[in-house]
Amino acid sequence: MAVQSVESSTTSAAAFGPAVALSCRECGERFDLGPIFACGSCFGPLEVAYELPGGDPEGLRKQIEAGPDNIWRYAPLLPVPADVAALPSLSPGFTQLVKADRLARELGVTGELHVKDDSGNPTHSFKDRVVAIAVQAARTFGFTTLSCSSTGNLAGAVGAAAARAGFRSCVFIPHDLEAGKVVMAAVYGGDLVGIEGNYDDVNRFCSELIGDPAGEGWGFVNVNLRPYYGEGSKTLAYEICEQLGWRLPDQIVVPIASGSQLTKIDKGLKELIELGLVEDKPYKIFGAQAEGCSPVSTAFKAGHDVVRPQKPNTIAKSLAIGNPADGPYVLDIARRTGGAVEDVTDEQVVDAIKLLARTEGIFAETAGGVTVGVTKKLIEDGLLDPSLTTVVLNTGDGLKTLDAVAPTTGPSAIIRPTLDSFREAGLA
Repeated sequence: MAVQSVESSTTSAAAFGPAVALSCRECGERFDLGPIFACGSCFGPLEVAYELPGGDPEGLRKQIEAGPDNIWRYAPLLPVPADVAALPSLSPGFTQLVKADRLARELGVTGELHVKDDSGNPTHSFKDRVVAIAVQAARTFGFTTLSCSSTGNLAGAVGAAAARAGFRSCVFIPHDLEAGKVVMAAVYGGDLVGIEGNYDDVNRFCSELIGDPAGEGWGFVNVNLRPYYGEGSKTLAYEICEQLGWRLPDQIVVPIASGSQLTKIDKGLKELIELGLVEDKPYKIFGAQAEGCSPVSTAFKAGHDVVRPQKPNTIAKSLAIGNPADGPYVLDIARRTGGAVEDVTDEQVVDAIKLLARTEGIFAETAGGVTVGVTKKLIEDGLLDPSLTTVVLNTGDGLKTLDAVAPTTGPSAIIRPTLDSFREAGLA
């Protein structure tokens, strides 16, 4: 049974731009645009379906290029109103695509190597992208409170976006997150609630709260607003291709938590091909996980289609989702594109964080260490072609995960304030 959207059809059409329905990723049944996330027939996940502008790729390309330097330049391809750039938001996106020549030399890459550095977003992670889209949906549906289950970055992004847009916020996190992420989520003045347990426990609690009267009027960005929220990750694909001169990368390495980001990047690339904005050619998508929470890479390497949940035990807490909702779709995409899903140890994560910082001046959080570490491993194992154009994602700022590198990082020397002491330390 189709669920009716909250606003009138005229208002909804304007509020959601080119989006026309929610479509089940399993059975294909369509539903009216509304605050729902699961198919009423088969319980499969829903995603946004569009009637995208076609027929004039050059005109669309010029329209995008004339837009603001944030994700709203892609409004014609997103479930947002045409005037979205004028509404209060953090205006994330259009972050740097860094040509990483020094890192390339270290890794033995002879083709182009780029780092898409999303630490430059307003709350210093890619989560600002997805939350920005969810906020627009929350406005349309008349929600008064923004909420989420989070491994850290999302909590901060929701808190900041809610403050900017005038919503109340109440976000839920595992009780043992990194201190930097806790402070950043709490500083925006909303309610921050620690849950005893891991992320999967937090997520289950939020799913229960949605069905309780206490959750009435609440928009959970990654639950009942999840179809809209996920579309924000497509903008990474759009930006990468535009910043490469409207061309597809040959290979892209994406961190995996829930897996949504990877699936939406693939969706974005396919949309650009369909619209004629980039040349249609093969590309490979690789997924990256930490060994201590690697349910998708474990399934991939075993040749399985089912992702078995794991109990997370890794310093990469932003990726510590033991039962990733989009895991099976990640497997499909990696196999369809000729990519792979790999994992690295916590020690390799720390080494990769330092490598990226030392070679390119980018201080990545642990998720970025995972992608760089996995890229190195894929090259060494012959799974990633070093002669092709490769993009590696850094999804957050290392200042959020100082605990990961602090034990092995510090002053080169402690000296007296004299030149003799400076020379004695071997620094001259």
